[in-house]
Amino acid sequence: MALPSGRTRVAVGAGVLVVVAAAALAVSPSAAVDALSWLAADPVRYLLAVVALAAVRPLFAWPTTLVGVAVGFGYGVVGIPLALVLYTLTSVPPFLFGRRTSGDGRVAAAGRRVREATGDFRGVAASRLFPAPSDVVSVGSGVAGVPLRTYLFGTAVGELPWALASVLAGASLDTLASGAPADVFAPQFVVGVTALGILVLVGPLARLVGSLQ
Repeated sequence: MALPSGRTRVAVGAGVLVVVAAAALAVSPSAAVDALSWLAADPVRYLLAVVALAAVRPLFAWPTTLVGVAVGFGYGVVGIPLALVLYTLTSVPPFLFGRRTSGDGRVAAAGRRVREATGDFRGVAASRLFPAPSDVVSVGSGVAGVPLRTYLFGTAVGELPWALASVLAGASLDTLASGAPADVFAPQFVVGVTALGILVLVGPLARLVGSLQ
């Protein structure tokens, strides 16, 4: 059987992109579930859709948990590694934006001081544990001048709890249909992960404050 032409593959990719974006923006959760169910009937088609969703996520400032929930919906818990990879890769464009626009202002200087106090890996991994907008952390890491390789490693480690939780949430059809991805985490889980981030950073930040006095 002949392989589809390059133009055909582009058309299919564009169609998948439109379907996923429409499902994500649908007012009714059931509409998103219906669209995702159709996509999930073909694992390859669903993989293309999830990758497309991850690719456009930074453009619309959608939460990264949306990607994890979508992965969990289609693949269940075996999709955790895929979700973590997509979480990490989708954070690269905001990081590069922060790096290119950092300049030498006060914000960049403050970011570099924090980076020196916490260390590159520790600072990125711990900041990912906080329930802050992912793209804000990504841009901040770029502004602070964190090396790309260290940034990717720290992001993967710090995002692991959130990727795990979002995939488990997405594996439940009832969870996806009844609420937004941002609301699927139990308060105890959010508090626990946040507390871990504080514990990781409290020592270095205390020394930084002490050095400024």
